[in-house]
Amino acid sequence: MADPGSTQRTQDTLRRTLTFRDLVVYGLLFIAPMAPVGVFGALDATSHGAVALVYLVATVAMAFTAYSYAQMVRVAPRAGSVFTYARVGLGEGPGFIAGWMAMLDYLLIPAVAYLFSGIAMEELVPSVDRWVWTAIAVVVTTGLNLWGVRAAALVGFLVLAMEIAVLLVFVVAAVVELAAHGAQRDWLSPLTGQSGFTMTAVFSAVSIAVLSYLGFDAIASFAEETLDDGQGGAARKGSGWRSAAGPARVSRAVLTCLAVAGFLFIVQTYLAALLSPTSSAELAADPAAQGSAFYDAVDSSVGTWLHDLVAVSKAIGAAFAALAGQAAAGRLLFAMARDRRLPGVVAKVNLRSGVPRRALLSAAVVTMVAAVWAARRDDGLDRLVSVVNVGALTAFALLHASVIGWFWVRKRAEAPSVLRHVLVPLAGMGIVVAVIVEASSTAQIVGAIWLGVGLVVLAVQWRGRTTGGSADHDRDPAPRPGQ
Repeated sequence: MADPGSTQRTQDTLRRTLTFRDLVVYGLLFIAPMAPVGVFGALDATSHGAVALVYLVATVAMAFTAYSYAQMVRVAPRAGSVFTYARVGLGEGPGFIAGWMAMLDYLLIPAVAYLFSGIAMEELVPSVDRWVWTAIAVVVTTGLNLWGVRAAALVGFLVLAMEIAVLLVFVVAAVVELAAHGAQRDWLSPLTGQSGFTMTAVFSAVSIAVLSYLGFDAIASFAEETLDDGQGGAARKGSGWRSAAGPARVSRAVLTCLAVAGFLFIVQTYLAALLSPTSSAELAADPAAQGSAFYDAVDSSVGTWLHDLVAVSKAIGAAFAALAGQAAAGRLLFAMARDRRLPGVVAKVNLRSGVPRRALLSAAVVTMVAAVWAARRDDGLDRLVSVVNVGALTAFALLHASVIGWFWVRKRAEAPSVLRHVLVPLAGMGIVVAVIVEASSTAQIVGAIWLGVGLVVLAVQWRGRTTGGSADHDRDPAPRPGQ
């Protein structure tokens, strides 16, 4: 007779099917290889022409966060990402808040991506309203996610290959044009800036550019679904960089995804700046021209055929960026429900597909409502974009604190490194706090309200556990490495 608990263990355990390539595909899909296209003009204007330098600095800045993720995924290789890491390093309360703030980002970033897809498709087929295209994108990608993580990863790989191919077409066309007719700006200006250049302007633009990278952290959400590489699950003592094969694979994927995305961002913005017929000063004086600055550079130098090709790539790529984001959101909801921080009905894995079906559907409903609502409003995109970032950045700050909490405070006897376990996370925390300070007032207000609601929910849960006599909050929230 089967063990009565065996079914439950199967239903709340994710299936290990993902490879290193799959993880990198999910991360790059969520980020989108041509993410700078929409913000190129704003960054060029803000940085006084040093747009490639902005992405170089932003890549280094986000490397601190990637490094902290790479360390903590080896400590707690479970679904839930920063929710799990903050619980391990800081305790139940901070862990819930980290997950709660990340939830705001994970649920709304896919909605923004779906809306981008709808806008791009409306440009190509004006007879169909953008909200219809947006809804279709939600339905199609949700179906792929419900089909199974391997199927979604395979389709995602094909879409990512298409996006990179389009990017390579742009790079080749840009190089040919520059070789034939020369650059519109000084060859070093994308790195050194134009008139009025200051490093203050660069750092101001970096506060916007780092938002292009949000999504590489989603890789950590798939830690429980990552295959070991045959080296077994035994972890060595220390829990730093030498740990189990599966977590090590996730760590490498996080860092690889950031490095690849940073390289692609720097190359395309450098070339676009050289092709741009409009100076950074002219863009700064005409904010309305900033949104189409990348396309204008392509149109004036290469031709409208490349403009249309990039538009199609953005339409498809945005939808599949949302696919990766929706998958990560589902894993976060699943992990929080499994640890009884959200309704337990969400903490179930479909036995046939191996995915958290109810959590994915819950995330899909939220993103569908938000995306279609925004698509039907003229100011919908601005409203969504203004609030999606504070949640993730707050969670990043708690992630860095978790590294210090786990390695320096809880495991002090194992001689932690001051550089890796204190100074690096402190630097990362300083960067994300600075970006939060530079965020719009609307984003700060929404973030503060969401945080306040989370604190109320936490207080209610804590009171319920205390009055109910549960000691659940006193248990170690995650196993030690190797257990």
